[in-house]
Amino acid sequence: MLDWDDLKYFVAVARHGSTLAAGRALQVDQSTVQRRLAALERHIGRPLTLRHPSGYRLTAFGQEMLPAAQEVERAALAFEQALADSKRNAAGVIRMTCPEPLVNRLTRSGLLDRFHARHPAFRVEFVMSDKYLDLRHGDADVALRSGDTVDGALVGRKLGDSLWAVYASRTYVARHGQPARIEELADHPLIGFDDTMANHRAASWLREVAPQAHIVARNDSVLGLLLSVKAGVGIAPLPTALGDAEPDLVRVLGPVPELARIWRLLALPEVRRTPRVSALFDFMVEEIDALRPIITG
Repeated sequence: MLDWDDLKYFVAVARHGSTLAAGRALQVDQSTVQRRLAALERHIGRPLTLRHPSGYRLTAFGQEMLPAAQEVERAALAFEQALADSKRNAAGVIRMTCPEPLVNRLTRSGLLDRFHARHPAFRVEFVMSDKYLDLRHGDADVALRSGDTVDGALVGRKLGDSLWAVYASRTYVARHGQPARIEELADHPLIGFDDTMANHRAASWLREVAPQAHIVARNDSVLGLLLSVKAGVGIAPLPTALGDAEPDLVRVLGPVPELARIWRLLALPEVRRTPRVSALFDFMVEEIDALRPIITG
């Protein structure tokens, strides 16, 4: 009988173009990929790939079979995701994605302690990222997210406002002064996001208002921006909830209206209806007066 597991090696070689790259993607050695691919071809009785100096190419038959193999891969991944979801449901785990700095503020506030005390069968697990994780792919169960929500598949609840301003360290201001207007930002060394965060609204805003500015440091997280500003490297936009809480920082401009967004708690409709996630949504709404200072400052 066909070993369905062999199909993932075929799909990986087709996707990555070599057994070495496929092995890296699957976290196995190259020889394992070659062996499993050869076993699949022997079982079928026809070659799916041809080896070339530059890597592997699919035969015409391989091209014909690839869509069906990819469908098997999608079904297997969907099964694994459903199994993981079932285990989390049974265990009462709620994976919540949110920016890393917010985790510290939420934890210190005691808010989640009160949730766990009220619902001892449920447990919030943080998935920290400043990037928008894909809830449809199972990256998390719920998202505590600020910014534009363009994914129409998600449902949510507004929790508060996300305000941003421009900050510098007191040491920096003493040495270099501070901008009095947005137009003067280009006269100062700025701290920004790297290419992985190029679509963040703060990165877009800096490109628009100070296109010729000297970027002296780049980070892949808001926490990285904060630490760089505290070090006196330069100035940068930061959430007011973070910047205002740092005694070593000075708010030099803002809040900036163009950077204001809404904080929302988001989930897929079918996940929103599960008892564990429904309990978290209801609790956050009940505690909204305590939550707003945490996320807004």
